[in-house]
Amino acid sequence: MKSNLIACFLFSSLLVASASYSAALGGTDRAAWAEEEGGDSRPTMAALGGAHEPRGAENSVEVESLGRFAVDEHNSKENGLLEFARVVKAREQVVAGTLHHLTIEAVDAGKKKLYEAKVWVKPWMNFKELQEFKHAGDVPSVTPADLGAWRGGHAPGWQEVPVHDPEVQDAANHAVKTFQQRSNSLFPYELHEIVHAKAEVAESSVKFDMLLKVKRGDKEEKFKVEVHKNHEGILRLNQMVPEQS
Repeated sequence: MKSNLIACFLFSSLLVASASYSAALGGTDRAAWAEEEGGDSRPTMAALGGAHEPRGAENSVEVESLGRFAVDEHNSKENGLLEFARVVKAREQVVAGTLHHLTIEAVDAGKKKLYEAKVWVKPWMNFKELQEFKHAGDVPSVTPADLGAWRGGHAPGWQEVPVHDPEVQDAANHAVKTFQQRSNSLFPYELHEIVHAKAEVAESSVKFDMLLKVKRGDKEEKFKVEVHKNHEGILRLNQMVPEQS
């Protein structure tokens, strides 16, 4: 009789402990709470997947709003005076919510600069937090002077340009978008990385020569790309071929 009572008591305790554990998991919204130095507890994200680039992300109202939020939060925390210009690149990662990876163009004391920001969003909780904001470099203008394309009989020539340059980013995105439209592939092509870029400026046009890392489903490929931009700002994909190993 005594052994039966002990067994019942142990079984009941097990049920209570199991229920308490399940409730605790639900209450934390799948986010682990990490105790930092100084006794400050903050939610940490449980990453569920890699960052990917949604179509047309840079031009969406939501992403622009997130970019403005990141700049405003940075200004508030650092007593800064940055002026938001635009989101150059946007990627998102599924965590306990969504972690937005943004490349932002902002004006600092009259000079355009690039910043990398991460914004964590959980819409169902009306939660939004700036996780990271750091300077990523200046924004060079693609001009004849910058690229060594001088007038007066001097040949323009190809010059290396930063892969974060907005002009380069626009040319690369245009190339992948156009290539996708011409392709019969069931899986969309996504720009993963601009490996390197060169540009040549003429009197009224710019030519971009780039090596792009592109993803299609689980497959990753490299393409050699040439894009032309005329004096009206219209981009045209001239060539996009797989890199020969």
